[in-house]
Amino acid sequence: MSRIFTTSVASVYPLYLAKVERKGRSKAELDEVITWLTGYDEAGLQRHLEQKTTFEDFFAQAHLHPNASLITGSVCGVKVQDVEDPLMQQIRYLDKLVDELAKGKAMDKVLRG
Repeated sequence: MSRIFTTSVASVYPLYLAKVERKGRSKAELDEVITWLTGYDEAGLQRHLEQKTTFEDFFAQAHLHPNASLITGSVCGVKVQDVEDPLMQQIRYLDKLVDELAKGKAMDKVLRG
């Protein structure tokens, strides 16, 4: 089991936020990406952050967007579409979306519109 599975989403969220803000994107845009992928509403996302939910529990309770499988490309040299472990793939989906947001990609493209 990977250490990231038992890491809290709340501990990684500030890193995601710093990454996107450095590139001129906003917290609202980051939250939009996360809620799109997971199916959580804003209150649900905030509840998980406050409760320090692990990635394992966060994604176990999520309802992934039907277009999540359209997320392709590499994160840290690993193609997200080739990741075999379902939980690791979901975490990589999130990483990829955050990367795309930080790189200035249009929101409709990030959200596979």
